[in-house]
Amino acid sequence: MEKEKLLELIKKARENTKKRNFAQSFDIIVNLQHLSLNKPEEQIEFFIQLNYGKGRDNKVCALVGGELIEEAKKFFDNVITQDNFDKYDVKAIKKLSSEYDLFVAQGDIMAQVAKYFGRVFGPRGKMPNPKAGCVVPPKGANLQAIAKKLKNTLKASAKKSLVMQITVGNEKMKDDEIASNIIQFYKQLINTLPQHENNIRNIKLKLTMGKSVELM
Repeated sequence: MEKEKLLELIKKARENTKKRNFAQSFDIIVNLQHLSLNKPEEQIEFFIQLNYGKGRDNKVCALVGGELIEEAKKFFDNVITQDNFDKYDVKAIKKLSSEYDLFVAQGDIMAQVAKYFGRVFGPRGKMPNPKAGCVVPPKGANLQAIAKKLKNTLKASAKKSLVMQITVGNEKMKDDEIASNIIQFYKQLINTLPQHENNIRNIKLKLTMGKSVELM
């Protein structure tokens, strides 16, 4: 994926949309092939910290026990304590899931997190994931560092569909920054796919309300 060509296509994507009263996102849409997603070993999931971010920080909610309450409140956007889990019904959990990008959980209460939130979080891919550093011990965790990392952590997943979509920036960012993010994402993607480039049918780029351009 050549950067010069990418910069031309980013410019074209900008031209393919009208100006809106909000900062539109640049989204990469990857259409995959030659994968059997009914086989767990061929399902794709990875986490990435884009060098230039996606144009806004993630909102992160922490689900913790008594040991981490005060520390978690310093660094996360919201903190829900274990003794309040049963106050959330399905409607409230769905709202919570839509409101926050990532969830952190205290490791020794993961069973309770699964019991109360799993029925909604699971299908939506919002369960706290240890691969992303979202499961923390009750003692000794550097929550400040974890929160800082998660603000800029993105999840790329293809478990039920061969279509993967990820935000790589917004229209307020420089074209060079967006291009660098796309190249970074692409490199991690092909290293994750079992057949590398052969698992990619095509990749498109678009702004939220704009027409897509084909990158490859």
